[in-house]
Amino acid sequence: MKKKKLQCSVPTLLLAGVLCLTLAACGAKQSSDMLASDTDSAASAALPVKAMNAKRVDENPYMAKSDANIHHDGYNTDSTDEVLPLGIYPEINVSYEKTNANASPAIYFDSYGHAVVPLLGGIAIRDLNAEETKTLGYFSPKQHDGGGYVIQSSYTFLDSENRIVCPTSNNHVLMLRATDEAGNVLPEFEKVLDIDIKAAAEAALGKELTQNLLSVVFDYDGNLWFATGGFRIYPQRQQQGVIGYIARSAIDSILNGEQTDLSKAVFVYELTPGEGAENGIAASKDGAVILTNQNCYLLRAEEGVDVVWCTPYESAGAKVSGEGDKTTGGGLAWGGGCSPTLTPNLVLFTDNQDTVNLLALDMKTGEIVASLPVLDDLPEGYQVAVENSAIVYDDSEGTVSTIVCNWFGAGSAGLADPDSDSSIQSYANIYDMNWLTKGNCMIAPGVERVDTVKTDSGYEMKSIWSRNDLSDTSILKLSTATGYIYGYVQDLATGMWQYIILDFETGETVFTMDVSNKYGYNNMAIGMYTGNSGNALYCPTGYLELLRLQDRFVYLPELPYREVDLDQAARNVLAQDQFAQDGGEGTVASWRNTATIRNVHPNTTVAFRMNNLSGSASDLTLYAYGADGKLEKIAPELWSLTDETGANVTELTDGVLYELRVTVSDGGNLDLSETEKEIKLSVVLGK
Repeated sequence: MKKKKLQCSVPTLLLAGVLCLTLAACGAKQSSDMLASDTDSAASAALPVKAMNAKRVDENPYMAKSDANIHHDGYNTDSTDEVLPLGIYPEINVSYEKTNANASPAIYFDSYGHAVVPLLGGIAIRDLNAEETKTLGYFSPKQHDGGGYVIQSSYTFLDSENRIVCPTSNNHVLMLRATDEAGNVLPEFEKVLDIDIKAAAEAALGKELTQNLLSVVFDYDGNLWFATGGFRIYPQRQQQGVIGYIARSAIDSILNGEQTDLSKAVFVYELTPGEGAENGIAASKDGAVILTNQNCYLLRAEEGVDVVWCTPYESAGAKVSGEGDKTTGGGLAWGGGCSPTLTPNLVLFTDNQDTVNLLALDMKTGEIVASLPVLDDLPEGYQVAVENSAIVYDDSEGTVSTIVCNWFGAGSAGLADPDSDSSIQSYANIYDMNWLTKGNCMIAPGVERVDTVKTDSGYEMKSIWSRNDLSDTSILKLSTATGYIYGYVQDLATGMWQYIILDFETGETVFTMDVSNKYGYNNMAIGMYTGNSGNALYCPTGYLELLRLQDRFVYLPELPYREVDLDQAARNVLAQDQFAQDGGEGTVASWRNTATIRNVHPNTTVAFRMNNLSGSASDLTLYAYGADGKLEKIAPELWSLTDETGANVTELTDGVLYELRVTVSDGGNLDLSETEKEIKLSVVLGK
């Protein structure tokens, strides 16, 4: 067994006037290098920014430039370059669900920032920040298409034209137009494409399929790849499945309103009976990557399905709780439950052996170039099943970091029933009732970071940190802008559900914020969602509440009673080339900060809180965006840098919380809003 550094939950921050965090007990021993920070320091009022290089993902021209699927991108990285909360006067806000049976369990964002979510068996754009979640536009199979099916939300995604591409429970794929050319939401979405994939695949194959459609994705040439299967496919049941694609030319013809002969445009690869996909599909410039219960494939469209390589892997089969276990549920998949995640050079996923291994395959050849047992130091009575997609971070500097999380116990034992259709994406079908009602004490612990390092002789894997005191079913998210991993867990001693932030480098818990100790505040074994505001981490709950963790990073120092609407504020990373292109001089010295202030006085001072500044204040210049999208310098008398008391500062220390105070006037040069008595400003510091 490899040596691992055990980490424990050690909240180290005093969030001034808002949240008091104390040292938490944990099951693992505290390492000697994990000392609690000095909580009396003013600098500890917020997490220090540990900015990382942006993730390396080659842009797919047929996917939306946004969090286009539940794993953020076509590589399935579960990482974002957007800013996420840092504990700057943090608060948890909520949107109440009054229409759906539960809070939105899957969220994707189009290029306009609209949230696309499941709604009553269909799909909708909804305002997730409203006090009561508000539907802006939708498509309902029952109301708009005769009913008889539902949209399968797990593997729905947004294309480059912001159309919603969705597999359905009756084996079709739909493409829905949800916005007009200006980005306005259509009250009723327009169905612009509808293909019976199963029927088309059966015609191409010449035999009946006994598996259902599971997942779809566009490759980099716009071909629509699909895979049949379910969340658990048993080889011994000999179900017939396929993988294949619909040619882009056919899709374009359909979108142009032309008659299309699908017999000449649908290509399939016959799987061995009993083989089927159990996860989503990833795509890169090299092709589409599909993981079945037995093999991993790289596929290309070459007037047919070109199997570039096929790499088998081992599995112990479906995992369920046994006598003496502390759980009653099990895993989800028969094979590797972790969706394949890509880098430009590697494919990463976990197998499903008794001791689970993380595997790294060469993208070009399919060769397993590195592997390592993971989550192999758990307490007695726990098993391992990695079912949620792993975080994979690659900045092209030679090290690929992967964070895997144990999910065992959340899966329903009923999936073993021969009559169970594991392609049906319902909670009753997939999840263990004891986990839903009793919480994370019914799942196995374990979170681990493993690095895959490029060497002169190939690749090697090594464990960086391991946490066997955390039980988590949320799909963890990494923010490269902040340098932290974000999750949602339950304190097993108190029953309290919490937002949690882990240090990427050490795995240490650096922030927690309590939500509730009611069992229904579980995260529904689904992901966390970020959007593009730079100040929201969404988490669905089983109590019809969609939570969002936010920083109160902007306020009005002259009007302390009045709260700025955080949902109308944003923090975004501004790339150096974009800064220069927009008219900035020198180098970017801060994030781009945006806020909208309503019912303003003729002149209003707006304060942005930030703790990632250093050097001399006199070296900084403030720029503001104008209506033309260009940056202009702001006169020194209109802005200042202060400490939290309002006193001007001259020397800046990274990690200390400062305030950028800007005086704006309604209708002035800095005001981007045309609405009377409303000011919108967007500013960035340059050096």
